[in-house]
Formats: sequence, structure tokens, C-alpha cells
Amino acid sequence: MNQKKALLVCALVMLAVAGAVFWNSSPHSALAPAPTAPTPTAPEPPVPTPTTSTPPAPVTPPEAPASSAPSPAAGTDSPIKIGYLATLTGEGATWGQHEREAALLAVKEVNEKGGLLGRSVELVCYDIKGKPEDAVNAIRRMIFDDKVVAVGGSNYSGIQLAVAPIAEAEKVPVVSSSATNPVVTVNPDTGKVRPYMFRVTYTDPYQGMVIADYLIQKCGAKKLAILGDVGDAYSEGLTEFVKARADELKVESKFWAFRGGDVDFRAQLTEAKAWGADAVALTMLYKEMGLVIKQAADLDWKPFFMGGDGYSPNIFEIAGDAMEGTFWLYPLHNDDPKLTNLIAKFEKEYGRKPTEFLNMAFGYDILQMILHAIDTAGKAEGPAIRDAIENTENLQVTHFTWTVDKATHNPLNKPGAVLKAVGGKLEYLETWAPQANF
Repeated sequence: MNQKKALLVCALVMLAVAGAVFWNSSPHSALAPAPTAPTPTAPEPPVPTPTTSTPPAPVTPPEAPASSAPSPAAGTDSPIKIGYLATLTGEGATWGQHEREAALLAVKEVNEKGGLLGRSVELVCYDIKGKPEDAVNAIRRMIFDDKVVAVGGSNYSGIQLAVAPIAEAEKVPVVSSSATNPVVTVNPDTGKVRPYMFRVTYTDPYQGMVIADYLIQKCGAKKLAILGDVGDAYSEGLTEFVKARADELKVESKFWAFRGGDVDFRAQLTEAKAWGADAVALTMLYKEMGLVIKQAADLDWKPFFMGGDGYSPNIFEIAGDAMEGTFWLYPLHNDDPKLTNLIAKFEKEYGRKPTEFLNMAFGYDILQMILHAIDTAGKAEGPAIRDAIENTENLQVTHFTWTVDKATHNPLNKPGAVLKAVGGKLEYLETWAPQANF
């Protein structure tokens, strides 16, 4: 009897063990051990989402890019990828959006004609938010992941200086829009040209010379106040050259500083007025320029004002009626008949008129230069494209004839237009003939 009980107990124990093994091996087991959590790692820095060569709707968030297959007329090989650094959100977004849209238009047109070198062309554009760190992330992704062969943009000198070492190390040419500081293309430490950096506009020495000349020689200024952002490469450079020209003309000048993000300039304006300034050179961007002009009017002070290519049509919304009579230097004027065809194409493509005519022309013409260089080089490789850009002579783009100065990578003889605010818009006054070397 005891032996039978013992055998029965053993059998029950074996069954229990087998059941436990089966139960623990089941995915539904409540007793199964919890999965081990992965070791935490530092998050990747956010990288903007790209857009490709099909133009999106007029307002497309950077997080929701459009994409499409290459044009049927183009070759079936992998597309030639061209990057574009554009500020699509935040301050300066109106410039970047127009450049991107015009660049997309140029890409669409070349694909409709069969592409280049038997291949379609694709634009890879990232939102750099006007920040050097975002631009560095973007150009790294363009070069290492997207395999772009050239890059257009941006319109900020500080951003171009941040991306220059990467572009040069990886031998990818970059053509900026309105980055006007000379050191963008010429290394101040060596005096030598940065081999992979180019620009479509004139530089700050020329721009500063014209602003000082106009306020002193045309407006008759005897004391010139200069307001600028001490933390911005563009503003610091332009300030330096306005002051240098005033010194050459033996006119007294004085600088008043602020830092990016400031919105109240009454203290600087009050001091400049008390000093006896009869003209003010504005060496910053449009938001601050608009606030300065408005606040000067609030102080019942009406000197001659003149700003450079940091201007935007949005400045009228900021300064209001105080804009009347102010002067501006710009690489082109909105009523230039050379822009008529491009404006019509832009409006047809996007269903609206452009407001940033300059950036529209810059984005389109930069792509024309890069596409021409690829075609001339006969290969879609960075060093060959760089050589073709550097040797470009008399390339007719939308708003001027582009010849690249090999010593500086500036466009030779880039014209500048002097404009005046009249009745809520800018009127063209005259074109200043630039110097061959600037």
C-alpha cells in the first residue's frame, strides 16, 4: 500500500514539473520573465526632413515632404542629387521658402527637358531654421546619406562659415545666396580663396561702400550713426565696411550696438539723436531694421535711413508709415523686366505671386549655375563641378550675367540697385556701377 502511494506521488510530481515547463515556455505565461530593457543612449540630434524635386503645395510643412518618381523623359539611372540649405521656419523663413520653391522650379524644368547626363535631377532640401548647428547637421546628412554633388544656399554668412569646413573636406561645392561677408569665400587667415565656397551676390565691402557713399555724398550726411548686431557675422562685416568708407570720406561716424533678440532700440536712438547724427546706416536684418525705423519715428526723429540686403518686404508691416522716405540697397529691383518671365512661371507653379523677388531669383539662378556646371563638366562629381563653376564666364542667368572671379569666387561686376520707400513700396532710383574688385 505504501509502495503504491509512493509511485503515485512520484507520477504526480513528474506531471507537475512537465506542466510548469510547458507553462513557462508559453508566450502567454504570467510567470515568464519580463524582457530586459535596452540600455539608454543619448538621442540623435534632430535632422530636418528632406523634400525632393517635385514642387509641393504653396505651404508644405518641412515634416511632410512631397516626393515623386523621376520624370519619364529623364534617364533611368539613379538621380543626380543637389542639396539646398534653406530656412523654412522661424525668422527668415520667407527668404528660405522662396529660394527653395524657385530651386524646385529649376529642377522640374531640367527634368522636363530630359534631365542631365541621361539622368534625372533631384533637389534635397532641409530646413536649417536659420541656425548654424542645424545647417551643419543638414549638410552632413546631404553629403553622407543623400550623396549630393553640390549644394545651394544659405543666405546667412555665419551659416556658410559653419558648413565650409565640411564642404571642403568632402569636396562638395556650395553656392550661397545672400551671404555677403567676404570671409565666406576667402579665408582671412591665409588670404586664399576657399576652393569649394561660392556666392551669387556682391560682398559687404561693396555694399558698405555704396551705403556710406549714398548717405554722405547723395544725402549730405555730416554725422553718420551705424546700428548693428555685435553677435552676427553679416552685421559685423557690413558695419566695418560702412565705417571704413565714412573714414575715407572724412565724415565722423559712431557705432551703436545691440544683440540678436533685442526689440527695444530707443536707448541707442536717443543717444544717436543727441550726438547729432543726421543719417543712420542699418547693418542688420529686416525685423530689427523695421523696429529701429518705427521707434525713431516714435521719438520724433527723422534722419536719413539706409539699409542693405537684409531688407524684406515684410519690413513695411513692422515699420508702417515710418518707412516712407527710407533708402535701400538691393542686388536687384522688383520692377526689373528681367524678372517678368520668372515671376510668371513661379505664379503658375505655386498659384500665388512671389513676395521675396530677390530670393526667388537667387534660388533659381543658383540652380542654373550648378546645372550648367554639371553639364559643362560632363560628370556629376564634386571636384569637376567645382572646377566648372570657378571657370564660368558670361553665364546669363535671370537677373545678371555671371562671371566668377577665380581669386575671390565672387560674381564680377554684380550690379546693385538703390531704392526708396514711397507710398508703401520701394521705387527704383538708380543702379550703381560696381567696381571690378570688391
